[in-house]
Amino acid sequence: MKAREITLTALFAALTAIGAQISIPLGGVPITLQVLFVLLSGLILGARLGFMSQAIYVLMGALGLPVFAGFKGGLPIIYGPTGGYIIAFPLAALMTGFIAMRKESIYGYAIASLSGVLIIYLLGWLRLGFFLGRDFEKAFILGIAPFILVDSLKGVVAVLIADRVRKAVRFSV
Repeated sequence: MKAREITLTALFAALTAIGAQISIPLGGVPITLQVLFVLLSGLILGARLGFMSQAIYVLMGALGLPVFAGFKGGLPIIYGPTGGYIIAFPLAALMTGFIAMRKESIYGYAIASLSGVLIIYLLGWLRLGFFLGRDFEKAFILGIAPFILVDSLKGVVAVLIADRVRKAVRFSV
């Protein structure tokens, strides 16, 4: 890896960690900016570096660094009810980047972002559902439904930011 790639990968791992600490209380469920930075990592860095940035983020948290929401870290978070969402971050960045680099347009970025969010939802829903004794309906109600509107907005913001950044910087990673 080149120094530039290492720097960008580390930057997006750090941005995701910062985004995890920006919490907006919405009813009983706090909203963070993690998903925004997961999507941006794929949209801007591409599949390989986006995946690596999020894998580093997950690894830092798994090793106990307080990078997850609420300044938490460690394997209990990964193995907990919401661990599936976190585990999905590298795969979501990978898919987002894969699609975005093949369809470099607002439309392509939107499809890429939607795909990334769906991966996060799928793995998070499955983990939460098993944690709730295979009550997947309850897992949907608790772990997806409250976030659909907000995550849609994050996707739109990610698409607009990525489009601007990629046009302004014109870099290839």
